[in-house]
Amino acid sequence: MDDDGSVLDAYSRAVTGVAASVLPSVAAVSVRTPRGSGGGSASVISTTGHLLTSAHVVESADRVSVAFADGTDLSAVVVGSDPLSDLAVLRADGTTPPPVPWGDASALKVGQLVVALGNPLGLAGSVTAGIVSALGRSLPTRAGRVIDEVIQTDAALNPGNSGGVLADSRGRMVGVNTAVAGIGLGLAVPINPTTRDIIDSLLRKGRVRRAWLGVAGAQVPLAPPIAAKVGSQKGMQVSSVVEGSPADHAGARRGDIVIALDGQPITTVTGVQRQMVEHAIGRRMEMTLWRNGALVDVVVEPEELRMP
Repeated sequence: MDDDGSVLDAYSRAVTGVAASVLPSVAAVSVRTPRGSGGGSASVISTTGHLLTSAHVVESADRVSVAFADGTDLSAVVVGSDPLSDLAVLRADGTTPPPVPWGDASALKVGQLVVALGNPLGLAGSVTAGIVSALGRSLPTRAGRVIDEVIQTDAALNPGNSGGVLADSRGRMVGVNTAVAGIGLGLAVPINPTTRDIIDSLLRKGRVRRAWLGVAGAQVPLAPPIAAKVGSQKGMQVSSVVEGSPADHAGARRGDIVIALDGQPITTVTGVQRQMVEHAIGRRMEMTLWRNGALVDVVVEPEELRMP
């Protein structure tokens, strides 16, 4: 019984410590749009008044304000929003609390304690705790792209939690709560080198530049002879090629199986997406395809992705 009590005391100390250090820097976000009002959560990420939230929280926002636990209420503007990662950066008009320190979701392990901080259902300053239930989930966004390496947690999340902090036991932000997938199931966009680059781009330029090939497909298992030849059990079979796209100009065809891109093995659609970053725009890349029983190499030159 004493051992159980010690474990619970340690758990409580960890959660209360995170709440004490992080909660002052978490804000309730109020948004006015042409369709009405809404809200979510955000967290301070710089000493110059910048906050991080979910892109869908501030979508089509005409007016934004942020309110902190100490009673500070500030107007804010959207510096930049990236629907493809569901991340957005705000800038508050006034003095904000200290930034939440960065963590790295790449170091998380299943079963690890995490704490979700935000403003669910309009209840400001709410804290829930749970564990990392799974890693590497995929989350479709409203923009039609898939976010990789999403964190699944059983920390209770509700509408209004979106944009709030998912913190580790040391009070470092490892994720941005973004969705309620079901009872006892929450998802968060990870804080990792990829998303840090996205956030930095939003801070510096207000937008994220991405490359585009114009090819869509799905993961398929490779037949043993093909798998032995290419050294992989899976590939991405092309289901469509946009006319006039870089993939079309390179000669990619429906039914091709993408084996590698720029020397990196491709086993999923997200494997292609992961390489479509800013520095790939206009750069010639070799794409290896399996076509009619043979390996075919084509050269693609990605263009900048244009959002509608």
